[in-house]
Amino acid sequence: MDIAVIGSNMVDLITYIDKMPKEGETLEAPSFELGCGGKGANQAVASAKLGSKVMMLTKVGDDIFGGNTIQNLEKFGIDTTFACKVPGTPSGVAPIFVDPQSKNRILIVKGANQHLLPAEIDKAAEQLKKCSVIVLQLEIPLETIYHAIDFGVEHHIPVILNPAPASKELDFDYVCKCDFFMPNETELEILTGMPVETEEQVRAAASYLIEKGVKNVIVTMGSRGVLWATKKQIQRVDAYRVDAIDTTGAGDAFIGCFTHYYVETKDVLQAIQMATGFAALSVTKRGTQISYPSKDELNLFIEENGLRQVK
Repeated sequence: MDIAVIGSNMVDLITYIDKMPKEGETLEAPSFELGCGGKGANQAVASAKLGSKVMMLTKVGDDIFGGNTIQNLEKFGIDTTFACKVPGTPSGVAPIFVDPQSKNRILIVKGANQHLLPAEIDKAAEQLKKCSVIVLQLEIPLETIYHAIDFGVEHHIPVILNPAPASKELDFDYVCKCDFFMPNETELEILTGMPVETEEQVRAAASYLIEKGVKNVIVTMGSRGVLWATKKQIQRVDAYRVDAIDTTGAGDAFIGCFTHYYVETKDVLQAIQMATGFAALSVTKRGTQISYPSKDELNLFIEENGLRQVK
């Protein structure tokens, strides 16, 4: 395997709204869609669609959603040997509300994802040792995250941590063991307690994490682009200008694409540039995984628009 994703899956319950109802108010919404999602599964699918060999450690419920989630992962060629059902437990779900400006509000119910425990990493150890990178998010127990990070360090496997949803309980001693720490601007604000309204403020918050010992901080900032900070430099990659329809899953699209190209080239800047294009394409369609482009579509988009400038 090229990539091991240890993380969550969710069933996306996406409602497209004209506006959020007030307390006690009932409104009609224009449309609804049911899809496969979850930060871990989204990132795994994004990498797999680009051609990476991906294995996923995850837990699904034994309800009507569980089998469908596993089948969906397999449809993209993802190894589901360690994607297991939890008896008597519902699958994770994510009610998502998308407004006319394509902005979203998301709730998550972890369900079976809470049962992805450190022992599952030990069960998959021999297969994990063969992977080129481990990808993690925070929709599973923190103890499992920490165990996976230690596993990566022990076996010299780079670890990418996406701190989403952000948790102030996250132990930064473990963050500093990771090779890449990849929050969005909101998560950066929550984790540092620093403002992120301007690019200068984002740079300051990212620098704060570098000073604490984080190796690479890559901040996704939506239409403002992507900021990459290390001890030696801070660079921003411009965003593509597209007509956004639904931004749900764009951050996962970025991380999945970045991981694919990082494994393929070991060139961080190129991986960021390609992932910026992949994420931009993903917001031009509705949904999460179903909005992710193919490699041919991405290459055509990059050819027509060029790689984004670095500043």
